[in-house]
Amino acid sequence: MKRSTFLLSMLCFGYAFLYLPILLLIGWSFNASRVVSVWGGFSTKWYGELLKNDNFLDAAWLSLQVAATSATGSLILGTLAALVLVRFGRFRGRLLFNALISAPMVMPEIILGLAMLLLFVALEQMIGWPDGRGFTTITIAHTTVGMAFATVVIRSRLAQMDISLEEAAMDLGARPAKVFLLITLPVIAPALIAGWLLAFTLSLDDVVVAQFVTGPGANTLPIEVFASVRLGVSPQVNALGTIIVAAVAVIIVSAWKLLDKRD
Repeated sequence: MKRSTFLLSMLCFGYAFLYLPILLLIGWSFNASRVVSVWGGFSTKWYGELLKNDNFLDAAWLSLQVAATSATGSLILGTLAALVLVRFGRFRGRLLFNALISAPMVMPEIILGLAMLLLFVALEQMIGWPDGRGFTTITIAHTTVGMAFATVVIRSRLAQMDISLEEAAMDLGARPAKVFLLITLPVIAPALIAGWLLAFTLSLDDVVVAQFVTGPGANTLPIEVFASVRLGVSPQVNALGTIIVAAVAVIIVSAWKLLDKRD
């Protein structure tokens, strides 16, 4: 009984530690006072102010564009890398290839961001591309990071896949490309979706790498939020956080309902 009480207390403490700050953020987003630590009554005016903040809106739009583009690129490259590692067996350079794929996951972000910055500066000096830093450089950097995580997810699903399905299709005369499109892709589809969502989330949340490879007028939403809170937490940031939490909650609930219908 004592052990059960202790475990229950630790569980409650853990959930409170994780979710109580989020609940406080949601509550303070409806504070009428400009000073976030002083309650000035219930109000939704900061949501209206947020919708008028062009800096936040432009940064959010840029972040969504970068995240969607880099997640798609990460998915394509990650799928190809996973196929090479799982289906091609042993080949010369496999160990090095595997290490290069895994490096972005274990390398400190500040080192990765600095390396990307030096690369883009060197390319601009040699060939004139990229011309400055902005959407293109951020997307390339986020694709490099996201590809590593997508590869791990897709590789795991490919390794568990029953290869006899592909062999049976080829025995019946299907070409490798058709087997991949009609057999392999539908089987690994959940891993593809998970890899895309993981890369999208990593891109949308990144601050360190983006700060190195971005330029004037190309701030992502995390960078814009970080810059605004350095001078004090604005009530608009609380409103923005509440909107993001609500959007994530809607997506999670929708996913649960879809899974329940399938079951």
